[in-house]
Amino acid sequence: MAKNTIASCEEKMATTDDISRCLDSVKEKKDRELQTWINNQTFILEELAAHNGRHASLNMFKRSQRNFISYRENNCRWQYLVLAPDPHAAAAYKKCYITLTQYRIEELASLNK
Repeated sequence: MAKNTIASCEEKMATTDDISRCLDSVKEKKDRELQTWINNQTFILEELAAHNGRHASLNMFKRSQRNFISYRENNCRWQYLVLAPDPHAAAAYKKCYITLTQYRIEELASLNK
């Protein structure tokens, strides 16, 4: 669990099960971090909509987030299916999930600079 990164899980953990548990921890942390950025962006867009009366950007942001969730799931699932039933399939899914979630976090964070 070290630094909560994929690399730290792979460096510090010896078995496939340990790596998988470590990746679960990173995945949960990234989900919480992403939710914070989503809440922040939603708040900003709600404030903007309250000020100018236009809700299109808020609605589109919510749609883009739903689409991102669907894309992430489908993109990572096919990577899992390529490897299944190999024991590394679950780790491949989790690494994909973590990576895409981090990209989304960075995207949302860059909007607030």
